[in-house]
Amino acid sequence: MLKMDAARSVLVLVDYQGRLMPAIHGAPAVVEAALVLADAARALGVRVVGTEQNPDRLGRNDEAVRRRCDVTLSKMHFDACSDGLAELLTEGRAPGDQPAVVMAGCEAHVCLMQTALGLLERGFRTWVVETACGSRRAADKLAAMQRLREAGATVVSDEMVLFEWVRHCRHPQFKAVLNLVKRRGT
Repeated sequence: MLKMDAARSVLVLVDYQGRLMPAIHGAPAVVEAALVLADAARALGVRVVGTEQNPDRLGRNDEAVRRRCDVTLSKMHFDACSDGLAELLTEGRAPGDQPAVVMAGCEAHVCLMQTALGLLERGFRTWVVETACGSRRAADKLAAMQRLREAGATVVSDEMVLFEWVRHCRHPQFKAVLNLVKRRGT
């Protein structure tokens, strides 16, 4: 599968936590891109799953992110698969029917990367939305994106996801998705 398909996708938003976000390079743009992805996902019927790393210490996800998630997985491992993410993503599906995972989050070089690697190891087709990922240092994010490409993930932008999900300008949700893009600024 080379193209993202909304009907087969799940969106995973990794650790946009209140105590972490102030330290993230470019945090406002990262959160804004995550919100656009989540709003488009919800408009298109794509399930949105959030994760929170050690929420007792790092706090809950940004409230705007949290309320857009259908479910949020609390975790202690950096790789959310070690705390049940893979099972959560396949819940209610026929055996062998894995969703394609579109994911983004923080920190790109720690929890996001390790979770993406965990999903790849388990055979999930994985797209990482670079524009909605962040790390404290830009160089760490860049290194994570390179490593993920080399591991088999496809690195994309949030607009790539949105327009592949709707496929054409006659899609019933095209205008809603286009308005999300326009709302976002440049």
